[in-house]
Amino acid sequence: MANRRPSRYRGPVLLRGEDQCGPDVQTQDQQLLDRRGPGGWQHTDPWRAMRIQAEFIEGFDALADTPAAVSIFGSARTAPGDPHYEQTREIAAALVKAGYAVITGGGPGLMEAGNRGAQESGGRSIGLGIELPMEEGLNHWVDLGINFRYFFVRKTMFVKYSQAFVCMPGGFGTLDELAEALTLVQTGKITRFPIVLVGTEFWSGLVDWLRDRLVGEGMVDPEDLDLLTVTDSVDEVVRIVVDSRADTEADVRTRGLGRQ
Repeated sequence: MANRRPSRYRGPVLLRGEDQCGPDVQTQDQQLLDRRGPGGWQHTDPWRAMRIQAEFIEGFDALADTPAAVSIFGSARTAPGDPHYEQTREIAAALVKAGYAVITGGGPGLMEAGNRGAQESGGRSIGLGIELPMEEGLNHWVDLGINFRYFFVRKTMFVKYSQAFVCMPGGFGTLDELAEALTLVQTGKITRFPIVLVGTEFWSGLVDWLRDRLVGEGMVDPEDLDLLTVTDSVDEVVRIVVDSRADTEADVRTRGLGRQ
């Protein structure tokens, strides 16, 4: 078997070789956000805005026909056979059975498990990847995949096309998506949708800290914790998502009647 050269994606472009994938290679996010010398931005950033605009357009175009969907987040480091992997796969399959597409970050680990559960169940499996220095691209269980250069464009797609967020055990990336969703719902920037944390033992420390420190010191209101649901049950995850959709549709109908 031939030796596999390191590879990575730059947006939709596949690059291979040490010179393309070494530790000193910058992503597009780094190039945009890194501090540069005086006046350097005048020669690069205005033009980069065109690429950002194009990435939004490509994402909106590719996802325009996405049915009701749920985003599943979780660790990229969890291997098949791990209980969290198998539970993620089961949740994705149950969501498909309930009529939802599944969206993940498109990578390995629990993202792969989500895409795998959706695809194996005959549902729509979507992966929204991101350019990272050592990332080799989307997992092979993705049916519709997009590789993004910019995190903020990718985040917009998660929020715009999801009716719920399901957070499995994960690292900084999972915490980032969780905090983003909580902030958007709390501030009313988006219509309230379910945010479900799966794994009571894993998430208990965070939930205790939110209650004891943030609520306890008046940083957030006690009812803000109601934006989160923590569970170990696959059935409860699906019930929460389905019930929320029914409530939303009923609210839309009620407001529509009120305008007549």
